[in-house]
Amino acid sequence: MPSIVFSDVGLRAIEPPAKGTADYWDTKFKGFGVRVSQGGTKTFVLNIHKARRSLGRYGIVSLAEARAEAKRILAQKTLGHTRPQSITFTAAFDAFIAEKEKSRRARTIKDYQRLINLHFRFKGQLSEVKHGDIERRLVRIKSKSEHNHALQNAKTFFTWAQKRRYITDNPTVGFSPHKIANRARVLTDAELKSIWEATAEPTIHNSIVRLLILTGQRKGEIAKLIPAYYSHNQQTICLPSEVTKNGREHTLPIGSTCRSMLASCLSTATTPFLFPARGKTDSPFNGWSKSKAALDKACGVKNWRLHDIRRTFRTLHGKLKTPPHIAERLVNHISAQTDVEIIYDQYKYLPEMREAMDNYEAYLKNIFAVR
Repeated sequence: MPSIVFSDVGLRAIEPPAKGTADYWDTKFKGFGVRVSQGGTKTFVLNIHKARRSLGRYGIVSLAEARAEAKRILAQKTLGHTRPQSITFTAAFDAFIAEKEKSRRARTIKDYQRLINLHFRFKGQLSEVKHGDIERRLVRIKSKSEHNHALQNAKTFFTWAQKRRYITDNPTVGFSPHKIANRARVLTDAELKSIWEATAEPTIHNSIVRLLILTGQRKGEIAKLIPAYYSHNQQTICLPSEVTKNGREHTLPIGSTCRSMLASCLSTATTPFLFPARGKTDSPFNGWSKSKAALDKACGVKNWRLHDIRRTFRTLHGKLKTPPHIAERLVNHISAQTDVEIIYDQYKYLPEMREAMDNYEAYLKNIFAVR
């Protein structure tokens, strides 16, 4: 294991290994080192109790801060006062993210980082965060949905920290999520027609909304469409696992109207995403709020959300006598399948799904008066 004199210049000069990780140790501070990953991430570590304790990522934690933390931990060990909670909030959260990145999807990691950094970022020792601190932060969150998501992520992090003995008391214990009534809004045929007519101009948002109506998929999934997801020969959209909410690949047969729309979008596409963010080429569309407000004025439909289109899609399939197991597959709901079915029934039901989608498009054409 190589040893070097630690300095900011020296740390920045360390090259990542070809594979795995490599440890470098400070020649002037026994047991204090930095672990470098294949991707170039550098994490300060302290070799104590025959194990390496993470002190935080270089760049987030400075060399001086990491060295001071290492000295403090070693001093406590010498005095016989080594405690599990001897770690800063920053170092603990950094270690949490590093561990979760190995098993969680990128979107989940982004949620951890956004919600914790926005609502529960604390300075100092992790053990200094108390129940009252969490309560004061939660009170500031006005949105019930945001409150619940933030609380759930905080519980995940502090429970993780408690299991690793970084803390003895979990400050999130005793807090419960707000009760949120499940939405049951289903658009009428007249409302669906009004929205369709208001999205005639082929803007990015309008095109996404029309595809939501035609496919019943989630807005984030449609916004992330790239040309490779569409198969002209198979006449399907295949959403990979990294795009879908449940992490399962989803192949959806599409009708003629949807195919025509996608062909038009593909013919004018100049970026990796069919629906890029404004002024960007490598990010999907994200201007939902302003675009939705403009659509509300144009269509005149009141008290509705884009996700209501998905519920309407599923409801209309019930009206059209689509078998429930086929309708659930169309919206990629795996809850309708038992564990045994998931394992043993490998049939994809594409012909049955295609028939259901053709019936659905025929129904839409009738209410939209499209010929």
